[in-house]
Amino acid sequence: QVQVVESGGGLVQAGGSLRLSCVVSGSFDFINYMGWYRQTPGKQRELVAKINRGDYTNYADSVKGRFTISRDGARHTAFLQMNNLKSEDTAVYYCNVQIIIRAERRNHEYDYWGRGTQVTVSS
Repeated sequence: QVQVVESGGGLVQAGGSLRLSCVVSGSFDFINYMGWYRQTPGKQRELVAKINRGDYTNYADSVKGRFTISRDGARHTAFLQMNNLKSEDTAVYYCNVQIIIRAERRNHEYDYWGRGTQVTVSS
């Protein structure tokens, strides 16, 4: 059983910073990528940032230059450093991971989501 747990959300004033963490636990061979998504009521979940095994990253245009995604491979953890927060960053932030299990000489891919952490930016 694989678990994905986010932490670090909270209430912050516009211009402030928060650091989100995502920890993956369970049985798997390796993590292919980890990503952060966010969602507000009535809107679709959107990609914020993503990082893969080779540390290649990509970001939504709206957060470039303000957010930084990183990972600690040994601890199966990803971080999202959010600086210069704006009211439009208010959302529930979810961690998404793809883990790989090797079986029958093939890589089997499985996607998991965390339950989310609320980020509220007051203006």
